Amino acid sequence: MAILIIDDEAGLRRSLAAHLEDLDHEILEAENGQAGLETLQANLSTVEAMVVDLNMPVMDGYSFISHAVQLAPEIPIVVLSGVGVVEDALRAMRQGAWDFITKPLHNLSILDYTLDKVFERARLIRENREYQENLEYLVRERTRELESARRQVMQRLSRAAEYKDNETGHHVIRVGEISALLARAMGLSKSECEMLRECAPLHDVGKIGIPDGILLKQGKLDEAEWEVMRRHCTYGCEILGPLTSKDEARKACAGLEFVLESGGNELLRTARMLALCHHERWDGRGYPFGLRGEDIPLMARIVAVVDVYDALGSNRPYKEAFPEEKCREIIRSGSGSQFDPAVVDAFFANVQEISAIRERWKD
Repeated sequence: MAILIIDDEAGLRRSLAAHLEDLDHEILEAENGQAGLETLQANLSTVEAMVVDLNMPVMDGYSFISHAVQLAPEIPIVVLSGVGVVEDALRAMRQGAWDFITKPLHNLSILDYTLDKVFERARLIRENREYQENLEYLVRERTRELESARRQVMQRLSRAAEYKDNETGHHVIRVGEISALLARAMGLSKSECEMLRECAPLHDVGKIGIPDGILLKQGKLDEAEWEVMRRHCTYGCEILGPLTSKDEARKACAGLEFVLESGGNELLRTARMLALCHHERWDGRGYPFGLRGEDIPLMARIVAVVDVYDALGSNRPYKEAFPEEKCREIIRSGSGSQFDPAVVDAFFANVQEISAIRERWKD
C-alpha cells in the first residue's frame, strides 16, 4: 500500500518520502493537484492515504480534494500547508480533508501521529462498511428464504384445494401460466406478470371449506347448495388473511382498497384479491359483491376468463370436458357480459400460445 504525497516543493516531497520509506511505506509523488489526481486514478487500489499541499500551481489542493473525495471517499486526505492556517484548515476539512498539519514541519513525529489517526479511522470506516454490507446480505438472504417458504406454502395450498376435485392439480398450474401470458399481452409489468403466475393458482383455495357432498356432487347444484358453493370466494380470502365487512366491500372500487387490509405481503394481498374476486362479472351480476366493469381489479378479470376457459375444457365430477372449439365459443359469447372484452380480445390474440400451455400441462 502507498502514500501519495502532493506538493510543489520537490525538497519537501523527498524529505517526507524518505522518512515514510524508512517506516516501510511505499511512496508516490506528484508536484501539483492535477498530477496528483492522475496518479491517484492510476493507483486507486494501492493508495492508502494522501498528503497534500494547498497552494500549488496548475491545480491547487482545494480542487484536488474536491475531485479526490468523489473518486475515493474512503482514502484519508491529510493537508500539509502553512497558508492562512485556521481558515485554510476549515475550508479543506469542509471539502473532505481528514486532518491538517501546518508548515514548516519541524517534527516528523507529528506526521506519523496524524497518519496513524487517519489510518485507524479509515480502518473503522472500512470495517463498519463491511459489517453493514454483510448484514444487508444476511437480511437479503433471510428475506429470500422467507419469501421462498411463503411461496412454497402458497403453492401447496393451491394444490390442496385443487386435489379436492382434480387429482392432478394441473388446472391451477394452467391458470397461473395462462394468466401470466394474458397479463403480459395486456401490458402489465414483468413483476406483475410473475406475481399473477404465482398467485392465480390460489384462486380456488376456498374450496377447502366447501363440503365434499357439494363440491363433488354429480349433476347440478340446487339453490341452497349454490349458496354454499359461492362462499369459497370469501373462504379463500379469509384463509389467506382477514376480510373486512361486506358493507365496506360493496363501496369499494378498483383495487378493493376497502376490502383488503392494508399492509402485509404484496404476494398475499394479490392472492387474497384473486380468491375473492375471480367470480365477479363484467356486467355486475357476479359474486360475492356484484362489482361491475373496471371496478373489478384487472388481474381478477384476467383470472375470471382463464379459470372458466380451463374449467370448460377439463373433466369435472359434474361434466365431461368440452371440445376446444366449444370452450372458445363460450368465452367469445361472454365478452361484454361475463368477461372484460379487452381480456377476451387478448385471449384470442394469443390462443395458440394458450393451447400450447394446455398441452404442456394436460391432465
